[in-house]
Amino acid sequence: MQKDLSMPQQITLSKPEQITLNDGSAIPQIGLGVWQVDPAITAQVVSWGIQTGYRLIDTAEGYQNEEGVGRAIRTAGVPRSELFITSKLRNGAHQRDAALRAFDETMSKLGIEQIDLFLIHWPVPSQGKYVEAWKTLIELRQSGRIRSIGVSNFNQDHLERIIGETGVTPSVNQIELHPRFQQRHIRELHGTHNIRIESWSPLGSGRLLSDPTLEKIAGKHRKSVAQVIIRWHLQEGLIVIPKSIHQDRIAANFDVFDFELDAADLELIRGMDSSDGRTGPNPVTAAFLF
Repeated sequence: MQKDLSMPQQITLSKPEQITLNDGSAIPQIGLGVWQVDPAITAQVVSWGIQTGYRLIDTAEGYQNEEGVGRAIRTAGVPRSELFITSKLRNGAHQRDAALRAFDETMSKLGIEQIDLFLIHWPVPSQGKYVEAWKTLIELRQSGRIRSIGVSNFNQDHLERIIGETGVTPSVNQIELHPRFQQRHIRELHGTHNIRIESWSPLGSGRLLSDPTLEKIAGKHRKSVAQVIIRWHLQEGLIVIPKSIHQDRIAANFDVFDFELDAADLELIRGMDSSDGRTGPNPVTAAFLF
């Protein structure tokens, strides 16, 4: 049975593992995502996350809440050097000049001098400009304004093209990944290039929280379904960025270091994988601009 997260819980906190990227930088394996977090409450939500122990914060230009993340950074009481901040280039700014302007806006809103990780949010293959965007990110990293560069929602052909045309491999590819959509067919390529996978929508947009298989595993470990799923991501070697706007759930999602899924649990979850488990847009056809 899933824990009642509306009741006070005894939270056991610890530090997440640090994942070394192919450029030598280190990223916390668990972070706080702020997709669809209202800009009016983003600063509070991120502050709760930092108080809990999250050090990786993931935002994007398209989320329209970078300013709230910036306010939380400034008031967190945690040295900037201990935080790992990620944002993403909007789809309508893949041309070099537009990308440079958009990046300047991001840095102004966040109020920081260097960002830890900056991603191309979507390839938008119908637009055909993601290689130009990638070259611009390379330029910004060379100038010292970005520590690590990566992509989001890139399929194998998109990855192979930017690597082939620039010789520069992304450090991270942030993709939809959860127990019902495990994307195992593309993990081998990522391993070959030492590209770390970061899971967005790690809880399946909330659709997995009442899954009977996961409820059974959660009852076995006396954890919530969300905690089981997050633990699964960690044990799979994935970077995971669960999102919540509730302080207790933000804390509970971080309380995943005092148990481990066994081989039987992992086999059950592996069996949940489905080729049609995607909940978000398909990178092949996604053409929306923002």
